[in-house]
Amino acid sequence: MSALAPSPLAIVDAEPLPRQEEVLTDAALAFVAELHRLFTPRRDELLARRAERRAEIARTSTLDFLPETAAIREDDSWKVAQAPAALDDRRVEITGPTDRKMTINALNSGAKVWLADFEDASAPTWENVILGQLNLTDAYERRIDFTDERTGKSYALKGADELATVVMRPRGWHLDERHLQVDGKPVPGALVDFGLYFFHNAKRLIELGKGPYFYLPKTESYLEARLWNDIFVFAQDYVGIPQGTVRATVLIETITAAYQMEEILYELRDHASGLNAGRWDYLFSIVKNFRDGGSKFVLPDRNLVTMTAPFMRAYTELLVRTCHKRGAHAIGGMAAFIPSRKDAEVNKVAFEKVKNDKDREAGDGFDGSWVAHPDLVPIAMKSFDAVLGDKPNQKDRLREDVKVAPEDLIAIDSLDAKPTYDGLVNAVQVGIRYIEAWLRGLGAVAIFNLMEDAATAEISRSQIWQWINAGVVFETGQTATADLAREVAAAELDAIRAEIGDEAFAAGKWQQAHDLLLQVSLDADYADFLTLPAYEQLR
Repeated sequence: MSALAPSPLAIVDAEPLPRQEEVLTDAALAFVAELHRLFTPRRDELLARRAERRAEIARTSTLDFLPETAAIREDDSWKVAQAPAALDDRRVEITGPTDRKMTINALNSGAKVWLADFEDASAPTWENVILGQLNLTDAYERRIDFTDERTGKSYALKGADELATVVMRPRGWHLDERHLQVDGKPVPGALVDFGLYFFHNAKRLIELGKGPYFYLPKTESYLEARLWNDIFVFAQDYVGIPQGTVRATVLIETITAAYQMEEILYELRDHASGLNAGRWDYLFSIVKNFRDGGSKFVLPDRNLVTMTAPFMRAYTELLVRTCHKRGAHAIGGMAAFIPSRKDAEVNKVAFEKVKNDKDREAGDGFDGSWVAHPDLVPIAMKSFDAVLGDKPNQKDRLREDVKVAPEDLIAIDSLDAKPTYDGLVNAVQVGIRYIEAWLRGLGAVAIFNLMEDAATAEISRSQIWQWINAGVVFETGQTATADLAREVAAAELDAIRAEIGDEAFAAGKWQQAHDLLLQVSLDADYADFLTLPAYEQLR
């Protein structure tokens, strides 16, 4: 019997948006429906596998390279596909959401690549999901401009040869899009974001001398990479473009993926262009997976876990060695500092930290790195220019000196730092302030001169949870308890009210954010992702 035709997608509980019919065409929705029919069952199986693996880690408190894939790691003959010209030089990449102003500023920033983010830097409101797609298409057709109502300043695109190459990041596998459903079942957000973008822009991007390029977030195993590869193969055939046109960079931002880097590249080898080292989600993943592993897995304050920590050095150096061995780009982590217009001294100190961070990455062999603000592009560019010169990358630097044992990646207790009371306060402050903005539809938020996204909130609430459950005693003599966290959170809510005034406080979602942070930080049953309960409250 032949397969039944896919049910048409239903748009559910969504206010119509201006020009949404340009994105939600019948043909585009039919493509997304077909992706859902073919691939969502495998997505569901892989999410179940995540739960099984997490249970195994809870039982053993360890991870290892996979014995069943040893042949792939030991076979030196395979390489990933050669990078297309538009992705050969990635020395500085800027990240940010796809609102209209950011789209113009990121493309104009001077960075080689813009990570156009539908994931952690974007709260998945219907407006952000659909209008973000529209903004990208408008940019490719050069019909985008923006005037800031507050300042009157106008923004427009520079010449085509001055614009960053777009690498689009869809949502992670765990998130659904409740506004698009088939037979009452929501479509995975990843398939919505990828499907709409690919369907509308793949051929247009080829005409522009580029292509449909993607960052793949939250990947936990090579089987998840295999699913993406199968989606790419299907999608390229569906719209009639050559196999291998898609390129994907995978974020190694989970501890399980760190043990499967070569296998992930192997599964995507015809479509792979690199791996990226994502810091906050990586630490969040360590806490999530080893949360019942005892005191040796307790992380100190997030700002004390620098990339020079021994277990972080093992992770980043293994990533560079793996990428270059297989002909892929190694992309470094985020410089999240937001320059201050008011405090030159703050800028001076922060710019020096950014420079040192990017100098270290370039010196370690990375081919590029991330920044969160256009003012940081020249600083990062200078660090990589000093090492690369006229070369587009340093993939010829094989880092054969790097030797990483399985235990090195989870040697959390090799870091000589402890959780502090100030760290608890900061986690509560950042958590409440970020979640409040997210519930209002903002995914990238400047907090205390740093650009924060959902990964920040995840590490904040995870550390509160971990410290309480481990009975951490701070340097003040206070023990981390649920009552102490509630006390700190109540004080922060009072401080925010005093800072912004009663009227602005009442107009925001501060109490809701406070309650949600405490829910995911104090519940005995640790939520896999903060964004799952948060999405239920996102309206």
